Order: sequence, then structure tokens, then C-alpha cells
Amino acid sequence: MNMPLAKTDTASAIPVARPPAAVLPLQIKRAPFGQRAWARLKTTAEHLLPPAIVLALALVTWEILCSGAGSSLPPPSQVLSETWELIVDPFYDRGGIDKGLFWHLSASLQRVGVGYSLAALAGVALGTLVGQSTWAMRGLDPIFQVLRTVPPLAWLPLSLAAFRQGQPAAIFVIFITAIWPIIINTAVGIRNIPQDFRNVAAVLRLNHLEFFWKIMVPSAAPYIFTGLRIGIGLSWLAIVAAEMLIGGVGIGFFIWDAWNSSRISEIILALIYVGVIGFILDRIVALLATIVTRGTAAN
Repeated sequence: MNMPLAKTDTASAIPVARPPAAVLPLQIKRAPFGQRAWARLKTTAEHLLPPAIVLALALVTWEILCSGAGSSLPPPSQVLSETWELIVDPFYDRGGIDKGLFWHLSASLQRVGVGYSLAALAGVALGTLVGQSTWAMRGLDPIFQVLRTVPPLAWLPLSLAAFRQGQPAAIFVIFITAIWPIIINTAVGIRNIPQDFRNVAAVLRLNHLEFFWKIMVPSAAPYIFTGLRIGIGLSWLAIVAAEMLIGGVGIGFFIWDAWNSSRISEIILALIYVGVIGFILDRIVALLATIVTRGTAAN
């Protein structure tokens, strides 16, 4: 006798997908404004407080050591009082060489800008040639290694004899001083391009211009900017020394003229300006290096 089969609800046996619940947007809780402000203040203090403490200790030590009757150097308080007019009014111009520090620094920066720009263009071009060509490296590298050991001021008499004017002579001294680290570092960067990159360029059949912009420049940029940073520092050193000899308007001549007039406080003030501007120039090149190399160049 056949028993009737129980009916099964097939619909209930099959699982039915339910619509997902509404997904709530992920809410990121931001820290309160006071905590964020305190964190920023703490980070700033960690960077600024140590050099401020060291600077304060150095000024106090300087004040104590130079306040005696037999001291040959003025203390910071005397430097500030004797150079206050130069500090608060750097833009005065009474004609001739009697100008404020702004005009002297501006003249020096203009010379550095021209000489350094020429050195950067020529240095990168020659460094690329030396790094890319074995024959160029064998022929030019020994000459570069000899010329780069010549002190910057040793070139000044020769440049004065060639140009017969102080302005182009100073620019040439800057150029010949800054070009060597740019050439050498660029050549090292070009020689260190990975062989895989060269193989890819050969497979893609890149022409010389495409290989330069797409392979050489990105690969060698950290080395190039290292040379550029060294070059800008040497340029600023060279112009101060050169202007002491060529005369005219410039921070180097200002220092030399102050020495001849026994204005030691003005010399100290000028040296502070020289150091600060040199630091700013280095930071500008370092920032440009970070932007171009996307952080791969060392700061």
C-alpha cells in the first residue's frame, strides 16, 4: 500500500536573499580643536625650542666674554645699539656706496643668480656628456678634477684681466666655482642609471630627447640636485670673497669697507645676514629638489 508523500514547500526550502541593510557612512571622529592645536604647538616647539635655547646660551656667553674692558670684539648689546639704524632702515640710499644693507645684498644676489644659473645649465649639460660617453669621461674628467681644486679667488685676477670689469669678473668667479660639483654629481647620476631602464628605452625605441627626459632626468635628479645644493653654497661663499677685491656695491665690499673703517659691529651684522641668506638659498634648492624628485632627494 502506497503511503501518500508529504508535500514540501519548495519555496521555503530555498533560502531567499534579503536586501542588505542600509550601509551607514563611516564617520571618522576628529579630535577636538584644542587637542589638534596642542599637538601642532608641541610639534612646532620640538623643532624651534632646541635651536632657540642654543642661540640664547651662545648670546649670553658672548655677552659675558666680550663685556670686559680688554675685549677686542663688541658684545651683542653693543652690536645691536651700533647697527640699529642699519637694521631698521636697510633701504636708505645716500648715493655712491653709502647704501643700506638691502642694496648690497641685492647686488650680491643678482651676481649669484646670473653666475649660478649659467653654472647649472653648463654643469648639467657637461655632466650628462661625461656620464653618458666613455670617451668624454676619459678626456674631460681628469681636466675637471684638476680645475676644481683651484681656489675660487685664484680665478679672480685672470677674470679681471679677461673682462676688465668687476661685474663680469665676479660672475665668472661664481660660475667657475659652482660648476664642478654640478658636473661631477650629474655624471655620477647618469652613470648610475639602472641597466633595466636602458633596456626598456631600447625596447620602446626612445629617441635621444625622449631618453633624456623620461629616463635620464628622473633617474639622475637626486644626484643633480645634490650638486646644485653644493653649488649654491659655494656660489654664495665665492661672491662674498670676490666682492672684497672688486669693490662696488655688494655685501662682500660692505664687509671690507667696514673693516677698513674699524666698524666691527657692522661686520658682525653683515655676517649674520650672509649666514641667514645662505641658509635660505640652500632651503630653496632643497625644496625644489623635493618637488621635482618627489621626496627621493636628501634634504
